[in-house]
Amino acid sequence: MALFTGKGDNGTTKTFGCDQRISKSSNIAEALGSLDETNSFLGLVKVESDILKFNFRDKSFKNIVHDIQENLFIVQAELAGADKHITEEKVKAAEEIINAIEKELPPIKTFFISGGSRLAALFDISRTFARRAERRVVGVNDENLQKISPNTLAYLNRLSSLLYALARLSNHLSGIQEKAPDYK
Repeated sequence: MALFTGKGDNGTTKTFGCDQRISKSSNIAEALGSLDETNSFLGLVKVESDILKFNFRDKSFKNIVHDIQENLFIVQAELAGADKHITEEKVKAAEEIINAIEKELPPIKTFFISGGSRLAALFDISRTFARRAERRVVGVNDENLQKISPNTLAYLNRLSSLLYALARLSNHLSGIQEKAPDYK
């Protein structure tokens, strides 16, 4: 497989099973790009989490992030028109991790300033990428450009919460106390 075809030199691309070319600035292309950005950045998060060897229960942070990346490929495939969808089990698995992490941490009483540990900061950046990707996918769904399954939409909504929980847990495991904004 060639790394380039030259077919997109005029600013168009194709999606799965569609012979018609679409603009690279279309909402579908923007959503696919946002998902790709999220997934690619999570690669950096995965490498960083592997260096620290953090685990949550019986799973390493590296494996949790890898599972997220696999799920994002499913979302991208669905968005591109393939018969792929996030299952209800994957949504529930994300919820279980979020709920379990929440039990390990002090309750949230305020917003927190991103940062603390390097890994927490990377998870926070990933969270913002995931939120943007979610907005783009919802936009495609709202415009009826591509029908997105309810479980996929739910997973994208949980994803930012999962990444936030992992950011908080990263700080906690690093012994770093979260800081609230002082609004001064």
